[in-house]
Amino acid sequence: MQIYDRKQQILNSLAKIIKKLRGRQSQFMLASENDISTSIISTVERALKDPQFTTFFKLAEALNIKPYKLMKMVEDDLPSDFTLIDR
Repeated sequence: MQIYDRKQQILNSLAKIIKKLRGRQSQFMLASENDISTSIISTVERALKDPQFTTFFKLAEALNIKPYKLMKMVEDDLPSDFTLIDR
C-alpha cells in the first residue's frame, strides 16, 4: 500500500470519529463555541486535511475528550497491523 493511501486511512478514521463525537451538534456551533474555524472542521471531517498537532488538541478539547483518548480511538479504528513505515 502506498504511503499516501496509509495517511488517507488515518484521515478517514479521524474524520469518522470526529463526526461521531460531534453528534447532532452542527459544525458551525462546534466551531463558534470553541474558537475553531468551520472550514477546518469541515476539511477534517471530509478527510481532506491533516490537522496540525495544536488543532488536533483543540478539536479534542472542543469535543470534551482528552487528546490521547481521541488518538487512541483513531488508532483502534485502524487495522491492527497498520503502519506508516515500510519495513
